Amino acid sequence: MPLGVFQRLFDFGSKKDEKISSQDAIQRLQDVEDLLNKKVQFLETKVDEEKQTAIKCSKASNKRGALNALKRKKRYEKALLQLDGTLTTLETQREHLQNASTNMDVLKVMKNAAGALKKTNQNLDVDTVHDLMDDLAEQNETAQEIATAISSPYMTGSEYIDDAELERELNALAADEDRKDMERMGPLPDVPNIKLPTRETTKVNQKELDELAALEQWAT
Repeated sequence: MPLGVFQRLFDFGSKKDEKISSQDAIQRLQDVEDLLNKKVQFLETKVDEEKQTAIKCSKASNKRGALNALKRKKRYEKALLQLDGTLTTLETQREHLQNASTNMDVLKVMKNAAGALKKTNQNLDVDTVHDLMDDLAEQNETAQEIATAISSPYMTGSEYIDDAELERELNALAADEDRKDMERMGPLPDVPNIKLPTRETTKVNQKELDELAALEQWAT
């Protein structure tokens, strides 16, 4: 490839100490690759043309023409090999440059994030955070006490009732209710004055029953 192409793309040989960004360098490398790929397509076409010319001359018994066509084909193929090597070099360089550019962007973002974090932490420290948490806990406790006080029933001193007094009143109500139940039931019935059989009487009755059963068995 003529050196003038690289000079136009990269300003080689310029007396200026030009500094370009990584993105500009990547774009210029891509432009060169595009140009060389077009050159490759042209040379591949020429190789195919010279091959067809050699075949045509050979069929026409034009040996010199066929040989010359093959020589030109060899030169084009050699140029193709050189372009392939150049394209590989450019592609590798462009990939390295792209990776470096990406790494630089990542480092810039991390640096900015670190600076922002540092600036934010300048107004904070551990003691301040602990004090803030203690204040929040104290305020929460105060708010809970206020809520409990508000939800409790309001009573003046005259409205205070002793639990013992309530228990005595409850016992009196229970006793009065028991008395009313007894009145509703009326007088209790008299207990019958019947002498319960003793053990001896029970034995006699059993003896009579046995004798009666024996007589019935004899009669049958």
